[in-house]
Amino acid sequence: MQKRVAVVFDSAGTLLRMYRVAREAATGMILDDIQTTLLVALKPRRALVVMNGDLESIIFSCPPMTFHQFLEAYGVSIEISCSSGPIELDEAYGIIQKSSVCVDDLRGVISIVRGRCPDVFYLAAGIIVDVQEGTVPYVLSTGGRMYSDTPLTIKQLREMGADVFIASGDGYHNLNRLAATVGIPGKDVYGVASPRDKEKIILELKERYDSVIMVGDGMNDILALRAADIGIMTTQQGDERPRALRDAADRVIDNINEVTGIVKQVLSQTCRSL
Repeated sequence: MQKRVAVVFDSAGTLLRMYRVAREAATGMILDDIQTTLLVALKPRRALVVMNGDLESIIFSCPPMTFHQFLEAYGVSIEISCSSGPIELDEAYGIIQKSSVCVDDLRGVISIVRGRCPDVFYLAAGIIVDVQEGTVPYVLSTGGRMYSDTPLTIKQLREMGADVFIASGDGYHNLNRLAATVGIPGKDVYGVASPRDKEKIILELKERYDSVIMVGDGMNDILALRAADIGIMTTQQGDERPRALRDAADRVIDNINEVTGIVKQVLSQTCRSL
């Protein structure tokens, strides 16, 4: 009997080449091509808060409207994508209510991403909340496009008999679009997943599959990489990654298409043992 293999991909930086921009709320300084998870990790009780839904309502909203007023007016829900400590959504929302961050701040970073990534496939915006200081230190936007090898890699894995999943801290609106484009069923997409959520997903899949492979590129993937039978770190995004992340991975690859060769090895080892 062929071994049942599950391959779980992070999205941003792993399936998609990302471009990220942050605006420092206190100074207005723009930070280009930053790692949002590292901005979160700078302080002990920070959280990355993402919006669910598309961004059209932001683009056409009144610029002076505060972020809190925008959420209330358009019924937009938010989620905590990752955090550097235990933070409840109500805590984050309480800080947003008092913050002067406005729609124009969000529109500014979205505009920069669109200008520098004109063929953007994925577009998102959010904020970082600092619970300890009671502030919103950064406003963020992220854009991404699929790596050229992403569709073929997913297709080949499925043809080999592997089940393919996405587990990401990103919202479902963008993830479902990505999944539909590469042929991953919606039921196999896990959105707004924290590092602990990703770890739990891997452990649950290990109860159903003979081998579970996690593919990721960020610190929010580190627990899942350790929990997987094979943890694969990708460096295709091109920026530096902490040593701890490399140490957590069993394999480090330069291109997503290398995942197919690793899965072939897993399957061939099973065939030889039968």
